Amino acid sequence: MSAPTPRRVLLKVSGEAFGGGSIGLDPSVVRNIAQQIAEAVRQGVQVAVVVGGGNFFRGAELSRSGLDRSRADYMGMLGTVMNALALQDFIEQSGVPCRVQSAISMQQVAEPYIPLRAIRHMEKGRVVVFGAGAGMPFFSTDTVSAQRALETHCTELLVAKNGVDGVYTDDPRTNPDARKLSYVSYGDALAQGLKVVDAAAFALSQENGLNMRIFGMNEPGNVTAALLGEEIGTLVSVAPDKQKEQQ
Repeated sequence: MSAPTPRRVLLKVSGEAFGGGSIGLDPSVVRNIAQQIAEAVRQGVQVAVVVGGGNFFRGAELSRSGLDRSRADYMGMLGTVMNALALQDFIEQSGVPCRVQSAISMQQVAEPYIPLRAIRHMEKGRVVVFGAGAGMPFFSTDTVSAQRALETHCTELLVAKNGVDGVYTDDPRTNPDARKLSYVSYGDALAQGLKVVDAAAFALSQENGLNMRIFGMNEPGNVTAALLGEEIGTLVSVAPDKQKEQQ
């Protein structure tokens, strides 16, 4: 009998989470995320990570202040590389090897983004952290996460959120009657304008049949739980109701 195929997933973590809700980097937060990732890798999960850069720069916000949008987006991409390097260091401190791949060439600190090399790293038990977004302006890290997950043949895209534990029918901070959804289809998420991730990421995942799980990272151990495949948060898929019936 052939050995079962290892679980391979991509984790998207926002830059705001790295900053602990403020500008800059919170080492205790990044260390905790790294330790949870390392724990899942030790249990056999192959892990890739896309990090945002909102704790340093957000291109859309900078452009509203008068900066050229393309230049502002490139500044945001550089912020994601700083986060990627910090995460790499803490993952390696946790005893798991890690590589950073950047969509913008910077050989002194990161490998270039090469999908086959990223896959090989994961097969060898290394975490791969993707930095610099898509290397092009006007693309969010949500969309990049879906693209990287598809290109490295991940079975699921995990979106770790700060301050919300899944997808709701409305904003739970302003509507006390908002209901958390365990399952939602991509079609419904797009039709209802659920803005947990951007519409392009939803559409790309829907078109290619990539499951997405959106979960809160504030609960201790949730990152490891999601990486291991536990059913937390909200599953977004092409036909979640059918999947629910099969379980």
